[in-house]
Amino acid sequence: MPTPRHNTRITCQKHPLLCGFAAALFGSLFIYLDYWHIRLSAADTLFGLFSMALLLYGNARIWFFAGFFFGLFWFWWIGRSFIHYQMAWAIPFAVFSIALIYGALFWGIAKLSERAEKLLQKYTCSLLPLPSLILKSLGLLGMSYIHPLSFDWFKPELMFVQSYLGIEKWQFTLILAVLVLSLYRRTLLFVPLLLLAWQPAPQNATQTSDRKIVLVTTHTPVEAKWDRSQQPAQFRRLLQKIDRAIEANASTVVLPETAFPVYLERTPWLYLALQTRAQKINIITGALYWENGTPRNSTYIFHKNGTIERANKVVLVPFGEKNPLPDFLSEWVNKVFYDGAVDYRADSNITDYMLDNVRYRNAICFEATSKRLYKGQPKHMIVLSNNGWFVPSTEPTLQRLLLQYYSKKYGTIIYHAVNMSPSYVIAPTHH
Repeated sequence: MPTPRHNTRITCQKHPLLCGFAAALFGSLFIYLDYWHIRLSAADTLFGLFSMALLLYGNARIWFFAGFFFGLFWFWWIGRSFIHYQMAWAIPFAVFSIALIYGALFWGIAKLSERAEKLLQKYTCSLLPLPSLILKSLGLLGMSYIHPLSFDWFKPELMFVQSYLGIEKWQFTLILAVLVLSLYRRTLLFVPLLLLAWQPAPQNATQTSDRKIVLVTTHTPVEAKWDRSQQPAQFRRLLQKIDRAIEANASTVVLPETAFPVYLERTPWLYLALQTRAQKINIITGALYWENGTPRNSTYIFHKNGTIERANKVVLVPFGEKNPLPDFLSEWVNKVFYDGAVDYRADSNITDYMLDNVRYRNAICFEATSKRLYKGQPKHMIVLSNNGWFVPSTEPTLQRLLLQYYSKKYGTIIYHAVNMSPSYVIAPTHH
């Protein structure tokens, strides 16, 4: 007679769509609960464990459907950007393609595990299904290093970022090891070992943790931002926000990414207006820079001492700023979908700058969620973002959770000024 464990496994194998959906749902709920302002660390912990257990338990078909729904639940909002290119018809194709890519990625990992298990079967028959469980857990460990089309936002351990379990690799390894042993031995006796991966739940991101640095939130839709007829009024409002920060005796004011969507040094009146105000306050703002026929997405730093620095973006958004496809395909895509627009150019060097004797790492939107920007474990980072391409959606929530992940991992205090979603500060502290 089959054991309860075998019955459960047979049920999953008969219904791979249902089990894959459940694994992805449990592994995505932390995003949606946070989006709805429901923060329950215990629930995030349990949902994450359920998701990982279902994956370890599942075959390649279950992994395909899990990957498909992970891609859908985590990244459906990418399709929203097509609205701003008057290509709403492409949204279903984009969303389905993203889900399919992650489905194929998950399927490939599980299939390799199953193939490897078959090769080892005659040597490890008495240990089955332990080899498969171990190989799948190694796949989950390595998944955060696999970046389809240079997009690196999928990290399985992220689902524990607001839980009672840690997000360091050694902690995630321990979590998977406990699940592997529990599934292999069909017992909960190993579960107490999870206490070794325990960590206090993180504090919530705040709006006002540093009164000396004013983070400006703007509410400028994408179409309005790039409409030249509306820009003068937008710029006046931004200058007024700087004036109010001066009146509040703040030391620094931070504006979002491309707050001034013009080539700043080719706009003399605006450049002078910022220089004049910078005599009383440090001004950090996003703008564009033109260099040898190529645009750059840049941060301008106007210091109170009169010096001006420019920090260019280092990690560009796949497709949004730089096409990751081969040159012959890239040129065709840019011509057909982006009216022949030229790709932005990334800088090769990460920029740090000093404000009031404190060193800050510069980051612009997408690159703030890249491991590369945390080289040297910066203590402070100022991030400028424009989330107008994707709202309303869960993108700002996922972005903030990723920033919490990196803040916790590298001990970095992150100041984030945003367009079209709230600005905030994230500190690597705990309850």
